[in-house]
Amino acid sequence: MRILIAEDDTHTREALRQVLTREGHTVIATADGAAAMTSFRNDKPDFVCLDIMMPELSGYDVCRAIRRLDERVPVLFLSAKSEEVDRVLGLELGADDFLGKPFGVREFIARIQAIARRAGLLQAQAQAAGVFQMGDLRVTSSELRAHRGTETIAITPRELRVLQVFHERKGRVVDRNTLCDEAWDADYFPNSRALDQCISQLRKKIELDHASPRIIQTVHGAGYRYE
Repeated sequence: MRILIAEDDTHTREALRQVLTREGHTVIATADGAAAMTSFRNDKPDFVCLDIMMPELSGYDVCRAIRRLDERVPVLFLSAKSEEVDRVLGLELGADDFLGKPFGVREFIARIQAIARRAGLLQAQAQAAGVFQMGDLRVTSSELRAHRGTETIAITPRELRVLQVFHERKGRVVDRNTLCDEAWDADYFPNSRALDQCISQLRKKIELDHASPRIIQTVHGAGYRYE
């Protein structure tokens, strides 16, 4: 996601920028409300984090202006002003949540993820990157990679297409002809052993035990199946 941070404290702003960058986000960091509004118009962020007490324009002013331009972009207030009246005012102005200072990094990330999930941003981001889950395996199509925990597995375009075919037909038996038609070019000959070799190599890469596969299972006499 592209996340706009408006925070006048230099140390806090830099710390939040580093945390979000490590999480894989693109961060636009500003030091006052006026700069935040300029960045919002120019950079079109997916998510906004606002301090309340800032020079030029307060976080309340920025939130009010953002809501006149965009009613859907998520806004999270970050502030030492933690009285109920402050929280209520922020929510009434259209903010999605309010996180009082001081706060922990884990809670900060969790709040952003929860808001983004409710707004459908995480799903949209995954779809844009072609990300899909197969058991404990996370496949990122745009990177030609699969991930299991901290392990990264490189896959070929053909192996990706084979995985996509199984994912799209989860729970159903996929016969050899279907795999050949959808994962190979038109000049592929069905009597070739290319499919068997591809499945074997793919299992060695993605299965915890390729001798007893759990993702790509053989259905004898019929084809293969992903449960």
